[in-house]
Amino acid sequence: MRTVRDADGKTYLLRKESSESALLYDPESGTELYRPRSELELVTDESALTTAALAIPGPVRRILSATHNDPSIGLLVTVVDRGPIAAVDLVAVSDLCESDLLGLLSEFRAAGLVDETHVAGTRGYEATPLAVAGIKALRSIESDGVETTSD
Repeated sequence: MRTVRDADGKTYLLRKESSESALLYDPESGTELYRPRSELELVTDESALTTAALAIPGPVRRILSATHNDPSIGLLVTVVDRGPIAAVDLVAVSDLCESDLLGLLSEFRAAGLVDETHVAGTRGYEATPLAVAGIKALRSIESDGVETTSD
């Protein structure tokens, strides 16, 4: 698999090619289409796996990259649901030590998922629109009866 781009800047995965045409896969829509090879440019600075990841909405990919386990996902959900929320209140509702909590919040800030704010005169955190959209998208997924175990 290789990544290609058309003249409009749209990125696809190259599935098959002949001398004149190429079978492309659009990871965002899940559709296949044929295009003339002359309309495509090989993308050398993006791996095919990175292109395949475009099948997952951007906000969800960001959450997947920034959360490492159930407690970190739960912290982000708490900020989305209860935010803006004071840092002292996050310590109270969490079973994480303060340094672990602040470490996760720093990772979330770096990922663009939370912003620092003030709540009732104290330091606090609020979810960004990116985090809200990602959590909303994740909540809309049905499990189809598949059971999972937590860490």
